[in-house]
Amino acid sequence: MSEKPNNLEERTAVFAEDVRAFVRKLPRTVSNIEDVKQLVRASGSIAANCIEANESLSAKDKLMRFRISRKEAKESGLWLRLVHLGDDTKQAGRRELLIRESRELRSILSAIITKLE
Repeated sequence: MSEKPNNLEERTAVFAEDVRAFVRKLPRTVSNIEDVKQLVRASGSIAANCIEANESLSAKDKLMRFRISRKEAKESGLWLRLVHLGDDTKQAGRRELLIRESRELRSILSAIITKLE
């Protein structure tokens, strides 16, 4: 796991990178293949929408992008919960760290949204 950057765009990008490193070591089951696709999309979408929010042309668009980012952070937590780890206890610890980071990102994004509303 990488150290958490102070810049939100960078932090969300690191989260997406960490998710990708995590999923490369998961067992290849039918359910994991589908859940991993969703997890990878959601984790990347957090970062992409954060960038979009910071480059938005209107306050309304900025707010919407941060809301989408928050929704994707919540969704990432669900997909992390659903993936099957097999017998790898090391992966269980990594998953918990990623779930915690998705919650922290949600809290940060919620605070930004509250300020913008």
